[in-house]
Amino acid sequence: MENENQSQFDSFELHLNQTALDYLRESAKWSMFLAILGFVGVGFLALMAIIMTSVMSAMPETPGPFGAVKGIVSVFYIVIAIIYLFPIYYLYRYASNTKKAIFSKDSALLTDALGALKSHHKFLGIAAIIIISLYILAAIVMVIGFSAMR
Repeated sequence: MENENQSQFDSFELHLNQTALDYLRESAKWSMFLAILGFVGVGFLALMAIIMTSVMSAMPETPGPFGAVKGIVSVFYIVIAIIYLFPIYYLYRYASNTKKAIFSKDSALLTDALGALKSHHKFLGIAAIIIISLYILAAIVMVIGFSAMR
């Protein structure tokens, strides 16, 4: 009995109607637009890193916290650009593979596209958790700091 149920699930195929294909096609178009904007944004971040490097190197050496921040600013921009590149790449892969899969009616390519979309959403979810955690940590540090000032 179990083998019969398992074989029924193994042979299960999902068929998409024209409306679902239209939704996927539209989703791929907008995802491609957002991915291109993201790549342009990454380019601007890299350009800002170069500009900040030249601006900061032209400034006179100052002791204290500002002097320490000088070298970190351009590195910060590069790190943010590299981090931002991953979800944009996943979104681009989703968009391009979805378009190709719909055109060629290739299920394996659509599976790869949906895997890239899953990776995109997973990356953004983990980033959101990290950012929320940092906000909570900052709030706790501020409360402790204000309590210590009394």
